Amino acid sequence: MLDRLINDILAYNPMADVSVIKKAYDYAKDFHGDIILRFSGEAYFTHPFNVALILAELNMDVDTIAAGLLHDVVEDTNATYDDIKKEFNEEIANLVDGVTKLSKVKYKSKEERQAESLRKMVIAMSKDIRVIIIKLADRLHNIRTLQYMTPEKQKEKAIETLEIYAPIANRLGMASIKWELEDLSLKYIDPEAFTDITEKVKQKRKEREEYIQGIINTLEEKLREAEIDFEISGRPKGIYSIYKKMYHKNKTFEEIYDVTAIRILVNSVRDCYGVLGTVHTLWKPMPGRFKDYIAMPKPNMYQSLHTTVISFNGEPFEIQIRTFEMHKTAELGIAAHWKYKEGVKDSEFDEKLNWLRHMLDWQQETNDPKEFMESLKIDLYTDEVFVFTPKGDVINLPAGSTPIDFAYRVHSGVGNRCIGAKINGRIVPLDYKLKNGNQIEIITSSNSNGPSRDWLKIVKSSQAKSKIRKFFKDKEKDTNIDKGKEAIEREIKRQGFKLTELFKDDWIQEIVKKMNFKTTENLFASVGHGTMTELQVVTKLIAKYKVLHKDQYEERFKTTEVQAPVKPKPTPTSGVIIQDVDNIKIRFSKCCSPVPGDEIVGYITRGRGVSIHRADCTNIVAAEKDGRFIEVEWDTGNKMTYTAEIQIESVDRPGLLQDITNVYTALKVNAINLNLRVNKDKIAIMNMTFEIKESKDLAELIKRFKKIDGILDVYRYKK
Repeated sequence: MLDRLINDILAYNPMADVSVIKKAYDYAKDFHGDIILRFSGEAYFTHPFNVALILAELNMDVDTIAAGLLHDVVEDTNATYDDIKKEFNEEIANLVDGVTKLSKVKYKSKEERQAESLRKMVIAMSKDIRVIIIKLADRLHNIRTLQYMTPEKQKEKAIETLEIYAPIANRLGMASIKWELEDLSLKYIDPEAFTDITEKVKQKRKEREEYIQGIINTLEEKLREAEIDFEISGRPKGIYSIYKKMYHKNKTFEEIYDVTAIRILVNSVRDCYGVLGTVHTLWKPMPGRFKDYIAMPKPNMYQSLHTTVISFNGEPFEIQIRTFEMHKTAELGIAAHWKYKEGVKDSEFDEKLNWLRHMLDWQQETNDPKEFMESLKIDLYTDEVFVFTPKGDVINLPAGSTPIDFAYRVHSGVGNRCIGAKINGRIVPLDYKLKNGNQIEIITSSNSNGPSRDWLKIVKSSQAKSKIRKFFKDKEKDTNIDKGKEAIEREIKRQGFKLTELFKDDWIQEIVKKMNFKTTENLFASVGHGTMTELQVVTKLIAKYKVLHKDQYEERFKTTEVQAPVKPKPTPTSGVIIQDVDNIKIRFSKCCSPVPGDEIVGYITRGRGVSIHRADCTNIVAAEKDGRFIEVEWDTGNKMTYTAEIQIESVDRPGLLQDITNVYTALKVNAINLNLRVNKDKIAIMNMTFEIKESKDLAELIKRFKKIDGILDVYRYKK
C-alpha cells in the first residue's frame, strides 16, 4: 500500500521528502489499528490512506498528503494537536486541526447545519486552502463508499455533497473532483434518473464513438497540415451535467446534442487561436456559442476556448481548445497552482483568491442561515457575466447582475455614491441586467444620500447586498446610540435617582466590559436597537450604587416594615389586617413575595414582628410544627403596590428582551429588577421583579409572557 502512494508522489515530485509520508503512514496506522471498522467492514485506516491517494492524484505537497493520512487521528483516537505538532511539524498539525474542526459542525436544522458548515469552510479556506482540498478528498472517498450506509444516510450525504462540496470544488476549479462528486451524488438522490441516463449513454456509446472519431480524424489531418503540436480526445459529459440539461431545460436525452465534447490541447496560447481558426474553416460556428475564457478567465482560474459548431450531418457539437498547462489547471484547479512547496507564497496565486476574501467579508456580516445560504448559492452555483471597466479591465459578476453590483465590486464608496450608469456610452436604468462584453461607467455624485433600500431587491451579488446592508447598519447605529443613551437616562430618573448618582463613565465602562461590548457606543446602540433593555443597564448601575452607598440606598428605599394598627383597621401602608393585635411590625417575606389575591399566613418571628408569607411557601410548610402562625388577611381597600418575582425560561434569540419589555409596558406594569443568564444549552433564564397591585395582574402578565415566541416556561419564583 505504502509503495503505491510513494510511487505516485515521486512521479510528479521526484525531490519529495517521502520520509514524512512513511512516518505519517505508520503513525496513522498505529493509532487507528485494525479495530475501528468502516461501514464496508474494512479496517478504518483504508479511509485516510485513500484520501492520501486522492491528494497525490491532485499533485499536492508532502505536508498536505501527510495531513490527509492523519486527518482523522485527532477526532477518532486519543492523539492530540500537540502530539501531531511534536511528532511532525506545526504546519501538518494545523492542517489536521483545520479538518477536525470542520468535522465537528453540529446544528439543529438542515439549513443551519449547511450554512454553518459553509461558514467554517470559508474561514478555513481563508487561512489555508489546503484544509478544504483535504476535506474534498475526504468527502470524495466517503461518497465512493456510500453504498454501505442506510438509504436515509445515503440521500442525506449525497444532497449535502451536491449542495456544498461539489460547488466548492467547482469554485476552486477542481473539475475532476466536481464531476465525480456530482455523478455519485445523483446516484443516491435520483437513482432512477441516474440509471436511465447511464444506460442511454452506454447504448449510444458505439455510435457516438464512431461519430466522434470521424471528427477527430478530420481535425488531425488539418492540424498536421498546419504543423501544430496537439493532442485530441473526446470527453463524454458527466451524468449529472446531462441530468441538469434534461430536467432543468425540460429536454429528452435525444435532444441534448453536446453529450460529448472534443478537447484539443496545444503548447501555446497562439496555437489555441490558430486551432480555433482551423475549426471554424471546417465547420460553421453557432452564433452566440463562442466563449473566450483565455482572454477572460473564470474566477476559478479556468482558461479555454469554447465553440459549438455544426457538423456535416447538421448535428451541433462542442470543441474546447486550451494549452496543456491550462488543462492541468482545468482538471486540478487550485491544487495545480499550489505555491507553498518551497515555503514561499505567490502573489499572483493570492490574487486569484480575491473572491474568497470577499466571501469571508460578507459571511461575517450575515447572521441569518437562510440568507447566508441563498447568498452563497449565488456566488458558488450561478453562471457568470464578464464586463469591462472604462479602462478595459475585466470584472466577473453573477449572471443577472446590475450596474449597482458592478459599482460595489469596484469599491463600496462608488456603490454608495452611485446615481446612474452608462453601458457602452448609453445611459441605462440601474436595474439593467448586464450582458457579456458590456463596458460600464458608473455615474457618481458627492451629494448622493447613499443607496436606496430598494436596491436590495435589485442587486444579485452577495457583495453588493452586504455593502448596502452595512451602509444602513452604520447609519442606523448613530441613531440607535442616541436613542439608547436617552432611554437609559429616562430609566434612571424613573427609578428615583439623579443622573449624577448613576450615570458615571467608569460604572458604564464596567458594564461594557462585563457584557462583552467593544465600546460604550455599542452598548447604547444595543439598547436603542432593542437587543437589550435599558432596565438591564440601570439594574446593574443600581447594584453598583447599592454596594458603594448601602446606607443611603436603604434609607431611600426602606418600605418593607410598617407598624400594624391597634384595632382591626389596617394602617394606610400595611395592606394587611391582623385581628386583635396592635403595635406590631409587619414585613412581607422576600422568599415568596405575596401579593393581594394570594392566600397568606402570618409567621411570628423573634424580634422582627410578623412575616407575611404565601400559604404555599415552602419555608412556611417547613415551619408548621413551630406553632407560631397567626391569621392575617388582605385589606381589600388598600391601593399600595407589592413586589413579585417571575422566572422566565426561553430559547435565547435576538429581540427576546424587547418582546418581554413590550408586554409589561403594554400592561403598565413597572419592572424594578432583572437578572439574565444563558446556560450551556442556549436557554435564557430571566428573573424579573415587578411592582404588582394584585395577583390577577400578575396572572395576566404571566399569561402574556407565555405567548411570546420561544418562551418555554413562566412562573412565580420562590427562593
